[in-house]
Amino acid sequence: MSALLSTLRAAVGKRHVLTSARATARYRKGYRTGEGPALAVVRPGSLVELWKVASACVAADVSIIVQASNTGLTGGSTPDGADYPGGLVIISTTRLAGLRVIREGQQVLCMPGTTLNRLEQALRPYGREPHSVIGSSCLGASVVGGVCNNSGGSLVRRGPAYTEMALYAQVQPDGTLRLFNHLGIALGDDPEAILSRLDAGDFTDADVDPAQERRAHDHDYAAHVRDIDSPVPARFNADPRCLFEAAGSAGKLIVFAVRLDTFAREEEAATFYLGTSDSARLTELRRTMLRDLPAPPIAGEYMHADAFDIADRYGRDTFVAIEKLGTDRLPALFAAKARFDGVAGDGVSDRLMQRMMQAAARFLPDHLPPRMRKWRTRFDHHLILKVSRDQADAVRALLAGLFGDAVADHFECTAQEAAKAFLHRFVAAGAAVRYRAVHRSEVEDIVALDVALPRNTMEWQEHLPADLAAQTIHTLYYGHFFCQVFHQDYIVRKGTDPLAFEHALWKLLDERGAQYPAEHNVGHLYIARPQLADFYRSIDPRNQLNPGIGHTPKARGWSGTGDPA
Repeated sequence: MSALLSTLRAAVGKRHVLTSARATARYRKGYRTGEGPALAVVRPGSLVELWKVASACVAADVSIIVQASNTGLTGGSTPDGADYPGGLVIISTTRLAGLRVIREGQQVLCMPGTTLNRLEQALRPYGREPHSVIGSSCLGASVVGGVCNNSGGSLVRRGPAYTEMALYAQVQPDGTLRLFNHLGIALGDDPEAILSRLDAGDFTDADVDPAQERRAHDHDYAAHVRDIDSPVPARFNADPRCLFEAAGSAGKLIVFAVRLDTFAREEEAATFYLGTSDSARLTELRRTMLRDLPAPPIAGEYMHADAFDIADRYGRDTFVAIEKLGTDRLPALFAAKARFDGVAGDGVSDRLMQRMMQAAARFLPDHLPPRMRKWRTRFDHHLILKVSRDQADAVRALLAGLFGDAVADHFECTAQEAAKAFLHRFVAAGAAVRYRAVHRSEVEDIVALDVALPRNTMEWQEHLPADLAAQTIHTLYYGHFFCQVFHQDYIVRKGTDPLAFEHALWKLLDERGAQYPAEHNVGHLYIARPQLADFYRSIDPRNQLNPGIGHTPKARGWSGTGDPA
């Protein structure tokens, strides 16, 4: 092991090879779940250094996890236990944050550590935006991580993050590392020469193939999501439509760069805030709009009243921080908190820091518009509906007939109301984590599911059996309504077995024809379905990268049965 550490230090410098428990803590523990030891955390500062580090780790036969921002919710980029063959090395790519806007803003080239937030900034002068906007981007989520995990997002027309144009390395069955350049950019043939040119930005528009035989986003999704009578969910992690090389690879390849399409920023969009106590009204709206309008809406974000309340109380400080500071400065704040967690330890972080932040939040002024407050008192189901300018009149007419009475109503948002409504929706997931931290004596844990329901689902609202409902303190439902993708967070009571509770939920979801996870890595929470596990085997035949993902075996060559639990 000392020989490997010496090689790694020679490649990246001594200060970027971390070995102490304190220095590696924030890389070894997931944002919401997952933890384990590591031989080292290595932080390469160039693509060439990443190649050298990966080559050394492959040759030393250690297990490897390549990690970007560590903002995932399923532990998919952090260790899970201490039983990794050969020990585990985590390669952090946060220093590899380069990007290149190409083809006059129509596309981008992103390195492993490029964040969605930075990409949003780079595209603003072009009037363009990336596949996903806000949401996880304010936490520092990476572009490459989104592609590797089939991440979805709130924008209905764009589907999961996807590209067939990537530069990646694959561990071969004989224990060697091979580089594949499918970027459609002429960079030569030698791996280090290719990576050196990317590091230096040493290519021109003439080197970029404009033919695009490979796709740089899911071109078919806008039509796919409109097939409202299909018994198959619109998007989910194991969907074979979106498993291709780097896309959906979940850390089973080492991805150096991806080439992605960008999208024109919608100007003069209209946003409506809807409320109802009758879930069938939302069902009718969804099916009517997807069936009858020429294109899907821009976004349709759902929030149940219970999620509204938890986000209101336990996400207020995050809401205000994002609103006042902007998403551009949020990644630095979350990075600082991660460093504090690593130094102070979980107990101090949860009991002291979270409680202090929550106590301070009580003194903040009301952050939500009066009309949203009024709708909360009237309705259980809330939907934020954003449509393009050319759809607005048709949607106004539809809502006048379907959402204009005591059971279901709506209002058209001002620009400020629209911004606040979407921001309130996006702090919901973090609010559940805060609730757990503040109420440790009452809460056993959060059971968080990421669910895709069939497109033909009529009854999307979950009704928990009495025995499961009794084990919860709060059930929080929110999600991407027109895609029928829901985030379901169950804050379970002290003494509940979270694993048994989750497996009972899985059984209910299977009976409904659901797929899960919908838009996150399977991590170490979900069992990879056979087709997904087969994909992992095909791209990592030696099982040296992120072994054990999706309860698959950790052993080399995929021997063993994995953990069926």
